[in-house]
Amino acid sequence: MQISKGGGGLVAIRKVVLCDDDPDIRAIGEISLRDVGGWDVVCVNDGFAAVDAARAEMPDLILLDIMMPRLDGPGTFAKLRADPQCSSIPVVFMTAKAQSHELRGYTDLGAAGVIAKPFDPLTLPEQIRALVEKQ
Repeated sequence: MQISKGGGGLVAIRKVVLCDDDPDIRAIGEISLRDVGGWDVVCVNDGFAAVDAARAEMPDLILLDIMMPRLDGPGTFAKLRADPQCSSIPVVFMTAKAQSHELRGYTDLGAAGVIAKPFDPLTLPEQIRALVEKQ
């Protein structure tokens, strides 16, 4: 796992890949992660670009939309887990479909967690930290 827990148990995240096909979600997410979380953010708009960005950037975390054209979140997750270079990067899914059985299914895949959309930009980084720290 790329994320290290420093003193006090806080998760040290420095760089995040944010993958969502909605430009508004990418813009709000980038501002939240950068300005509230203090993280470097690489934004991409589809699953193929997320895999490429993960390989190129080696982020500490990938925030991944579930429903995207061409390659959806679970398909992207499978590609990341099959790639030895990216297989240990924690992934947090984002979805507007927040039924409890669906959420369990995503975490059963091995994701660090799921964040419901719409998310609160002021608390998004803390939500992410809390999910990753539980692993």
